[in-house]
Amino acid sequence: MKNKLGTITLCLAIAIPLCAQKKEQERLANSATVLSETLNKDLPSAIMRQSVCVAVFPSVKKVAVGIGSSYGRGVLVCRKDETISGEWGAPVMFALDQGSVGVQLGSTATDLVLTVMTKAAADKFLAGKTKLGADAAVAGGPTGSQATAYSSQAEVLTYSRTKGVFAGVSLSGAGLEPDKDANKAIYGKEMAAKEIATSAPIVPAAQPLVDLLNKTAPGRT
Repeated sequence: MKNKLGTITLCLAIAIPLCAQKKEQERLANSATVLSETLNKDLPSAIMRQSVCVAVFPSVKKVAVGIGSSYGRGVLVCRKDETISGEWGAPVMFALDQGSVGVQLGSTATDLVLTVMTKAAADKFLAGKTKLGADAAVAGGPTGSQATAYSSQAEVLTYSRTKGVFAGVSLSGAGLEPDKDANKAIYGKEMAAKEIATSAPIVPAAQPLVDLLNKTAPGRT
């Protein structure tokens, strides 16, 4: 009996981390898909080239009908060099939680993309929990030709896509923070968000997402 229990315990100890890792690998893949489908066509390349970090939250859902609470899991990818103008670093797994977002998005799953436009805002994201509108100025991002001459004091521009329709959306009040358990599952140990963004190796599951960013937004202009 003891041997059986020991075997079961050992199997669980191996299986649980592997399942968690697979789940987070799927998150990375879904994020790459969402970004690929929106870049250039809906998310202007002019905005992308100016961005310091990009956050993608696939399939954010309303989780409390009547209250409007919304919760999503995604990734944050930042330029890793000190001048914040070059190549993109390893993705940091992130979580989004906000009450009124659900009212705006309705009950349909919605993809969210956030572009972080300043180093100051990027530093806040990587330091811990950040509340949009309070810790970083936020505004719905421009699309199409509006982006060419777009000028804003917003540190974060936000976009949403529901049923194929892509548009700027206000996420003022949304809270974002590093997803510690997910980061541990991907990188094999506990790491601070800034450490991941600036020096962590890019795991195979994250390579398509990082390659996409390096190809479409190779440097700030």
